[in-house]
Amino acid sequence: MEYIKVNYKPLWKLLIDKEVSKAELRKQTQIASSTMSKMANSEHVSLDVLARIAIALECGLDDVVEIER
Repeated sequence: MEYIKVNYKPLWKLLIDKEVSKAELRKQTQIASSTMSKMANSEHVSLDVLARIAIALECGLDDVVEIER
């Protein structure tokens, strides 16, 4: 099975566009700091986390994460 690589560049760009800090997002979505670290290092996080972010930012999952091919 091939390992799927992800990155969260769309999320970081969206936060800049919406003028929301990572700390604000963390508080708003109740995401653990360790999870934010995983995202900063392009590691996998749960779909629940991605959904909470998408709901908080009123966007789609593709605005949060992209799959690298």
